[in-house]
Amino acid sequence: MSKDKMELILNRKYFPHGTNGELFFNGNKICNTIELPWKANQRRVSCIPEGKYLIRKRFSVKYKWHLEVTGVKSRDAILFHPFNDALKESKGCIAPVTAITGEGKGRQSRLASERLKEILYPLLERGFVIRLIIQQST
Repeated sequence: MSKDKMELILNRKYFPHGTNGELFFNGNKICNTIELPWKANQRRVSCIPEGKYLIRKRFSVKYKWHLEVTGVKSRDAILFHPFNDALKESKGCIAPVTAITGEGKGRQSRLASERLKEILYPLLERGFVIRLIIQQST
């Protein structure tokens, strides 16, 4: 891997009421993640498909500065942002959490989100390309 490309690896486990994962950067675990269950990539009700995507820094009025997953087929505005219950709070995004508490549920999402941003923002600002690889956990 070249100096200007870096990889985040999201290893997922799928459940009927949510998707749980572990997020790694350079071989080190950053945090856990929660998402909606897999429902064939349907907008607003499904997690996104496994695959390779690019991450960028993005600003919105609602979430301020956050991370966006780009290049998702038939989807847009897939964000990394804080929430603790995917079924109640997500429309297809990914929430970093410090711990998993159930299917698509976690805790201390704001803390985990801040940690993720502290790691990735400086690299993105220096021009590094960060690729997200989403795969099923083995």
